[in-house]
Amino acid sequence: MTRRDGVAAISTVMLTERHLQIFIALAEEQHFGDAARVVGITQPPLSQGLRRLEALVGAKLFERGAGRVELTPAGAALLPYARRALTSIEELHQAAVDRDPEGPEIRLGLAPEVPPSAGAAVAAASGAVIPGSRVTVVTASTSSLINQVNTGRLTLAAVLHPVVLDGLEAGPVSLLPTWVLAPAGFVDDEVVGLRQLKGLPVAIRPRTEAPAARDLFLDTLALHRPTGGTVVVTDERAGLAMAAAGQAIVVTADPALTAPGVTRHRLADDPLPLRLRLVWSRTRTPFLRPNDVMAQLTEALVAS
Repeated sequence: MTRRDGVAAISTVMLTERHLQIFIALAEEQHFGDAARVVGITQPPLSQGLRRLEALVGAKLFERGAGRVELTPAGAALLPYARRALTSIEELHQAAVDRDPEGPEIRLGLAPEVPPSAGAAVAAASGAVIPGSRVTVVTASTSSLINQVNTGRLTLAAVLHPVVLDGLEAGPVSLLPTWVLAPAGFVDDEVVGLRQLKGLPVAIRPRTEAPAARDLFLDTLALHRPTGGTVVVTDERAGLAMAAAGQAIVVTADPALTAPGVTRHRLADDPLPLRLRLVWSRTRTPFLRPNDVMAQLTEALVAS
């Protein structure tokens, strides 16, 4: 290798914000898996990032033990500098936000099944994460939202679970309770079992919008309600109209959805909860600590 080759090789190794996040998370968590969750990545890239950082600083930063890691003397000496450097980067981000009169844009996607109150809570919490930011919201099918997050058109999205993530990061699965909306007089009990709901189809949205989630819904429905069938509707409003007309049953997570001629009933044992999770791109997120942010937003999603 010539001297010029050596200089070129060294210049390709740069200290990044992610290196600092990995260093600090490992020092605080003392565990690769826990540190990876804090940073918002999986363990292999975290280990790779640590190796690159150690090569960059020319020192071993951690001793690996049984199930945990500990700072070496060199790591302990460099940790305060890493903390100050990361703080400076965060201050730089905030200064940029403060100088932008419009603020950064957070583009939030919501699956149509997300109740309006839950979507509003997530949007409000998203804007609070980065002061001065602008939040724009779009509603689209889960399949479309996954594609839009992957291509950078959306910052994050609340989608149905299960779903093929296509390399996206995902938060925990949240279960929202559901109710049955039935034609008035169809059933009298306040709490009903699915087997009681005979004689009318359950309104569902097209399978192409969320194939895996729709299949899970249909399988569970068939298990608890072998007869009755389903009818495909374009949206929840169409399903509600069919229920009011005495033609269908609607399963909804919206606590406020109702109409004349329709009665609400709680499902016994909640066999059909709405399963939601937040997804985002690891390489395109504007959040410095995405896992922490997504935990906050998930709390907003389920608390509404």
